[in-house]
Amino acid sequence: MSDNNKCKILVVDDERYILHILDFSLGAEGYEVITAGDGEQAVERSKADRPDLIVMDIMMPKMDGFEACKKIKSNPDTKDIPVIMLTAKGRETDRKRGVDAGADDYVTKPFSPAKLIERVQGVLSATPPGTHRE
Repeated sequence: MSDNNKCKILVVDDERYILHILDFSLGAEGYEVITAGDGEQAVERSKADRPDLIVMDIMMPKMDGFEACKKIKSNPDTKDIPVIMLTAKGRETDRKRGVDAGADDYVTKPFSPAKLIERVQGVLSATPPGTHRE
């Protein structure tokens, strides 16, 4: 995991304790973690900070995760940033909406931080750090 410190992950959730858990868990693995509390902030932070990966909730104020993911994936500057949806919405129709919005993976809550880190590593290994940056 020597390259983790080169990877920046944007974690988007309106629940502070989820942000804290993910900041701690991903930070302990050597990732640089930045956070946002809603979909609008996610879109803005993805443009400004150019993360290597986004872990995003669906049910949030201002703009939900589906819409934020669509906006991120439709912007030429951010379209290649992989997105993992992390949500309590576990129905197959929700998964399909996530994939249709452009999500690269879909994880349901409650979740194991260790399992999420495995998923993060899997998505990042398919997309080397900095691939989407200019």
